[in-house]
Amino acid sequence: MLSAILLAAGSSRRMGSVNKLLLPWQDHTLVFATAQNLLAAGIQDLIVVTGHDPEAVTAALATLPVRTIHNPAHATGMTSSIQTGVRIAEGKGYMICLADMVLITPAEYTLLKTAFLRQHLLDDRCIILPEYQGENGNPVIFSSWYRNALLQHPEKEGCKTLVHDHTDHHLRVAMPADHVLRDIDRPEQYADLIHRST
Repeated sequence: MLSAILLAAGSSRRMGSVNKLLLPWQDHTLVFATAQNLLAAGIQDLIVVTGHDPEAVTAALATLPVRTIHNPAHATGMTSSIQTGVRIAEGKGYMICLADMVLITPAEYTLLKTAFLRQHLLDDRCIILPEYQGENGNPVIFSSWYRNALLQHPEKEGCKTLVHDHTDHHLRVAMPADHVLRDIDRPEQYADLIHRST
């Protein structure tokens, strides 16, 4: 089984006064749509890490079969939220997902999940890296072999150094679209997302 850790703890400062994860998208919210896409890809252990505005984010996901866990230290950086999810993850791998990457489709998540499950049989230390036209994107999947390293990782904003330190275990997966590169941080990006969908 593969666990997905959906990071939904950020304060959305670049979006202004609103929580971007609660913005409307296809009759729901951004965070709901991202979680729904992961579930549609057959993810059986979906952990949502909350931080900023936890009650509203949890309420937005109330109808979905997800586990939520609050990270009281979310303001210290993304790594603390990754660690919060890893502590309760049950899978043999951890797909670290960003809640605002709403364009990644169930088929694309399935592509990454399948690549991990196959590669893990060959290399129990594998790290799966999605890429589009040579550019690395998200989500990254770590084998659970890295559990302790993730929990002890000192950098505040993600685990890039951990990825770079284990290049012999990388599997790069070419993606069919640029969705793994596109997140929603600023009002103009959200406006572009809505424009493209109409």
